[in-house]
Amino acid sequence: MIQTGHLGSASNLVIKNSINKNTFDKNSTCVSHHARRWLGSVGKKVLLALSVPVLLGGAAASQANAVIASWNLKHAGWNNGKHLEQVAAVASHMDLIGLQEVMKEEVVTELEHQLEALTGDEWDSLVSHAVGRSTYTERYAYLYRDKTIAYQGGATVYLDPQDVFSREPLLATFIEKDTGRAFSAANVHIVYGDSKADRSPEIRALADIYDLMKEISPGTPAIIMGDFNMAPTEPAWGDLRALGLRPLITEGATTLSKTDGRYASLYDNIWYVPSEWPKANGDVFRFPDYLGISHETARADVSDHAPIYLSVTGKALAMLPLEGGKPQAAGAEIASRSASGNTSSASQTCIDLNTANADQLDQLPNIGPARAADIIRQRPWSSSGQLTRISGIGKGTLSEIVASGMLCS
Repeated sequence: MIQTGHLGSASNLVIKNSINKNTFDKNSTCVSHHARRWLGSVGKKVLLALSVPVLLGGAAASQANAVIASWNLKHAGWNNGKHLEQVAAVASHMDLIGLQEVMKEEVVTELEHQLEALTGDEWDSLVSHAVGRSTYTERYAYLYRDKTIAYQGGATVYLDPQDVFSREPLLATFIEKDTGRAFSAANVHIVYGDSKADRSPEIRALADIYDLMKEISPGTPAIIMGDFNMAPTEPAWGDLRALGLRPLITEGATTLSKTDGRYASLYDNIWYVPSEWPKANGDVFRFPDYLGISHETARADVSDHAPIYLSVTGKALAMLPLEGGKPQAAGAEIASRSASGNTSSASQTCIDLNTANADQLDQLPNIGPARAADIIRQRPWSSSGQLTRISGIGKGTLSEIVASGMLCS
């Protein structure tokens, strides 16, 4: 049975099967769903949600980790020489990715193909129609790994009855397949404008988005992800904070400066209610370090934004080893999985800064629990020399760590 929750009256609401590709106009709330689902158009000022029940088995005895991410891909789809194989290498660590600045739908299809070839898993996507008030428009997209995440329904571009948003957010509901738990997501790119005063109305209106998500799916956890062009400490976030939401990332920054290793504003984030995600934590995925490229190259070939990610169970994200610029393991693996079972530290031939758990890192000279946690938090690492980023690790301590011979080369 199909259930709809909306404000106003809907027209021509349909689901069509066996449709691989669709084209939509700007007045439609349709999204293209590469898993062969399509949502029909609705009235101009209607807020629509569609819920399609998904039959899943009972929750697994031990929950596997799902990794949810947000990434502004900087004009993805323009003829700008973007290296999609590098985008896929980063995205392969995640299970659901909300993308902003998608300029053409075809780039998402190509990313799906890249991810499937790279990981050996099936991937699907949701892509909105073009949104924007002027001649500049862009699309939102969700990419997700089929074995971990299922699309439940509710995919719609918010029709914004007060006309607050320049780029109306894309809403959808997903399911963690391992647990059967549903959650709603809103994908957002706040207008930059000329000042904070231009951005603040959209930030404040996110509270209405959250209220709508909760009205449509009572009791379902909800997150708002995206590029907000506003630091999480600004007063404009007061309405959302009053509803109990908090930013996942509270320290550091997400936009790449032109100087290697330096990041500027903390604009990208995921807002969530901590009690709905009690084990979750997250971080910035500093992909230039992972790919071994300069910030100048990263900005030109990949994006000027680093993705941020939420680990649902709080397990540390393990960096997949690169060979020839490509990850050599399939799927979004978690460090504690590889460290569990019969594996012991004695069986490790070396300690990898990007995959070792806290106990293994603690074996290194002068690395206690606090520094081990810092190493995990600041992943990825492209060389041991970068360890001087950790408070208390100077050149002398670094020399002892390298001289121990315990690190993977």
